[in-house]
Amino acid sequence: MHRIAPRIAAFALLQCGVALTAVVAAPAATFPDKAVRLLVLSPPGGGSDITARAIAQKLTERWQQNVIVDNRPGAGGVIGMEITAKAQPDGYTMVLGSIGPVAVAPSLYARPPYDPVRDFTPLARTASALNVLVVHPSLPVRSVKELIAYAKTPGARINYGSSGPGRADHLAGVIFSRMAGLTMQHIPYKGGAPAMVDLLAGNIQLIFATVSTAITPMKSGKLRALGMTSATRSEYFPDIPTIAESGLPGFAVDNWYGIVGPANMPRPLVAGIHRDIGAALTLPDVRERLAALGIVVFTTATPEEFGGYIKTEFQRYAKVVKDAGITAE
Repeated sequence: MHRIAPRIAAFALLQCGVALTAVVAAPAATFPDKAVRLLVLSPPGGGSDITARAIAQKLTERWQQNVIVDNRPGAGGVIGMEITAKAQPDGYTMVLGSIGPVAVAPSLYARPPYDPVRDFTPLARTASALNVLVVHPSLPVRSVKELIAYAKTPGARINYGSSGPGRADHLAGVIFSRMAGLTMQHIPYKGGAPAMVDLLAGNIQLIFATVSTAITPMKSGKLRALGMTSATRSEYFPDIPTIAESGLPGFAVDNWYGIVGPANMPRPLVAGIHRDIGAALTLPDVRERLAALGIVVFTTATPEEFGGYIKTEFQRYAKVVKDAGITAE
């Protein structure tokens, strides 16, 4: 009996291990068997919304289940990030985040609402959205150098809009102002689209907008493009110089997008979702549709590499936020 008992115990432990493995593997094997929610942290019409809808359409076709885009603007994207952080780690709630809500927003608060490394599971780094400095035609400038000179003239007052505190367009304005040694007033909105409406109306003077938001008024002449925020010229918009080469050497802000889920998602489930998002982004119609709007897909990073990138970006911009004294507005 004494010899049999350890064998029974070992067998019981083995069975528990098998059962646990089955529980962990089950979500990956059956996922998805119902609708999936993909949160977007801005109103419809912006670059992240367009990217999310392109991915959601292809995942819906691949999974044979609806992938519903759920727009949750406001609070600089914090609302949607918190919803995702508190969701079950079963893959049915994900968020397409960007540099602002994921890597910057936690540093804006004395008591951060979430930790970008601890509270989320990286799934896929999806794209980089090109941002462009656009001004209202009433502003008497046609280059970055002229803008800087004009902003420094006595009595000049420049208001720049953004999609919210800590978002890429806000950061671009902060970094631009500090590097150029000038003062501009930040006007935050609940997304890039409403900020663009006010710029077109002449209520603000400029935005470091996503190309996807600015491209139509740029082509119609309702806005004037002065420079790209990227480190190098875009092959899709080669006639627009970078801000760095136009009078502010060293300036660069990368407005990246990526999909994350709640913390502690099972590895097999993460691998499957990552694979399917990557497959969606490699489709020619998706790449061409996004490229035409200044959104360049990014499919090479593994979930682990994306997690490391988030950590690096968080540390980098925590210093920017501290040095500039930026807080949630």
